[in-house]
Amino acid sequence: MISEVLPLLSLQGLSTIDFGPALGQFLGSDAGLSASVITRLTETWKGEQRAFAARDLPEVDYVYLWADGIHVNIRLEEHKRCLLVLIGVRADGRKELIALTDGYRESVESWADLLRDGARRGMRAPVLAVGDGALGFWGALRKVFPEGREQKCWFHKIANVLGVLPKSAHPDVKKALAEIWNAEDKRHAYDAVKAFEAGYGAKFPKVVAKITGDHDGLLAFYDFPAAHWVHLRTTNPIESTFATVRHRTKITRGPGPRAAGLAMAVKLIEAAQARWQAVNAPQLVTLVRAGAVFESGKLVERADQSGSPTGPEPIGADRDAA
Repeated sequence: MISEVLPLLSLQGLSTIDFGPALGQFLGSDAGLSASVITRLTETWKGEQRAFAARDLPEVDYVYLWADGIHVNIRLEEHKRCLLVLIGVRADGRKELIALTDGYRESVESWADLLRDGARRGMRAPVLAVGDGALGFWGALRKVFPEGREQKCWFHKIANVLGVLPKSAHPDVKKALAEIWNAEDKRHAYDAVKAFEAGYGAKFPKVVAKITGDHDGLLAFYDFPAAHWVHLRTTNPIESTFATVRHRTKITRGPGPRAAGLAMAVKLIEAAQARWQAVNAPQLVTLVRAGAVFESGKLVERADQSGSPTGPEPIGADRDAA
């Protein structure tokens, strides 16, 4: 229990001298939790973080990948730096932290360094990567794993769209956007995009362009199993992991040790990871890696001219016309 609580306290900005009173309230006693004890635990976590960052990856296949840059209340020496987080879905459907470091969210090179390091340690290209449309991650993915397909996060996209609209327009626009991301299939989603453009293009052309100019990236998830859509259209696995700490008030001031900050972040995710559930229909993940084709979210059984079943087509360009 204590090993899970301490990282959370650190991520909220508490220093070692604050741990005792905080844990005293939590556990009823702060006995045995001196600053020296906390310091020794922190050093242990630093070593575990270094081992995690250096581990080999060829035996683990991450079919789906989520990427996001998260600003939390840990001190990373520079105000603009944040945590660059990669979480993947293994071939058996389980979600798992792949990599975490600090860097610049919009920097292609920060993300490319992280992906190259994964590739050097045996990481394969994901079939589909999910991230915020504004990330430097996309440029990095195209450099390091160009075969990976791209899915832009609807959570971030909706926030970006609503952020430039008057509040009076929010309810109707949110409903129109839901018609797109919650459509029956890709063809219906394209129809909803056209309806959104027709309804708002004259009044809010720049807002509409945020959707129409990026519709391929926003609708890629429709080419995958329907059971996986809820997982693939947002970076929620990352967002929800950090939701408990990212908006809390900072208690300490000034920069702190980088290594300690990264170690605490890894411990936080490890604590959360034990409670993560596998993706829906996990048995379909291996078919996705094999290149199986899904139309309207259903597996396509193809046959050649002789009537004999053929192997699955590689997942490539969209099968439905825009």
